[in-house]
Amino acid sequence: MQAPVMQAVKRNAGYFACSRRQGWRHAGFRWLSEAAFLVAALFLAFFTTDHVLAERPQLSPVVRNVPLVFPRDFGAHPGFRNEWWYVTGWLETPEKEPLGFQITFFRVATEHDRANPSRFAPRDLIIAHAALSDPAAGKLLHDQKSARDGFGLAYTTEGNTNVKLDDWFMVREENGRYQTRIKADHFRLDFSLTPAQSPMLQDLDGFSRKGPQPEQASYYYSEPHLQVSGKITRDGKEIAVKGTAWLDHEWSTAYLDPKAVGWDWVGANLDDGSALMAFQIRGKDGSKVWAYAGIRKPSGQFTRFEPDQVSFEPQRTWHSTRTNTTYPVKIRIQTGTTVWVLTPLMDDQELDSRQSTGAVYWEGAVTVTRDGEPAGRGYLELTGYVEPLSL
Repeated sequence: MQAPVMQAVKRNAGYFACSRRQGWRHAGFRWLSEAAFLVAALFLAFFTTDHVLAERPQLSPVVRNVPLVFPRDFGAHPGFRNEWWYVTGWLETPEKEPLGFQITFFRVATEHDRANPSRFAPRDLIIAHAALSDPAAGKLLHDQKSARDGFGLAYTTEGNTNVKLDDWFMVREENGRYQTRIKADHFRLDFSLTPAQSPMLQDLDGFSRKGPQPEQASYYYSEPHLQVSGKITRDGKEIAVKGTAWLDHEWSTAYLDPKAVGWDWVGANLDDGSALMAFQIRGKDGSKVWAYAGIRKPSGQFTRFEPDQVSFEPQRTWHSTRTNTTYPVKIRIQTGTTVWVLTPLMDDQELDSRQSTGAVYWEGAVTVTRDGEPAGRGYLELTGYVEPLSL
């Protein structure tokens, strides 16, 4: 079994995937690491033969000038290698205590022949992450699941958002509202998320560049300012919550630039009704491989920033004793002439997903200032700061 596993890992190393991507996008775009593809390879080794492995699927590239069409594009895109629905947000308890949360579902195409009619054919892997940031706990509470699709236990559907993994799910209703339920080991999330704005098409009308080569791209839209209502359950106690969230949906088949090692990403709901998304992809030497930012005003006016107009500068770091990793948890971002500063709700928002994707990354709730004035709240993701797992 070792040879097929290692070959599958090497074939897939560097593909866009989750997320958030060495880990996920886990910068508005999240990629799977070699270790994550090892999970996929293990499934392949158990459920396929060498002959089937030779029948590699023909997957679609991401190209410009393909318009996103809704509601169709709210659903899954099985013709592409990687896809994720990524929700992050801020909550408030009746006592006005702030909480952050993350719910993510990933679909990853395997190397299996997609024409195989067998119900046992593992065409996709479904992976999910969930996390709760609670300053009272002092560290991130998180959980993860993964399974191959099939038998009604794990799936994504085309035509509208409908994702399920065991007893975790997220579904979009015809009125646009999302329902999601997560039964994690140490907490439970039951939310309704109601859109307040139309989808925000990132970059060039949803064609989102991720590197210097034009094929390094994804299809990418966001739904900012989702209005959240529902409850969380901890230690058997239900707590009513409300808040605001951000949803990213991306799909891609492309390669990550070989110079890239990780990325920094933020999606922020601003107090004036605007929405900010910015990311940079970092090289192995810490240099900027690619960067982008987009800001949409409540009127719908959209401003995009090219790589040379976007910069990220660490302001303060936090060191994880669990993984011996240092993250720049407070960051200064400049988009054009505007300066944004991101400050974490709490420092320890590190998520260890080595049981599902092989990735360790920092993703957490942050407050946002614009030119020194309070401007909103969002989520910051930091990947590529942990040394890749050796195989």
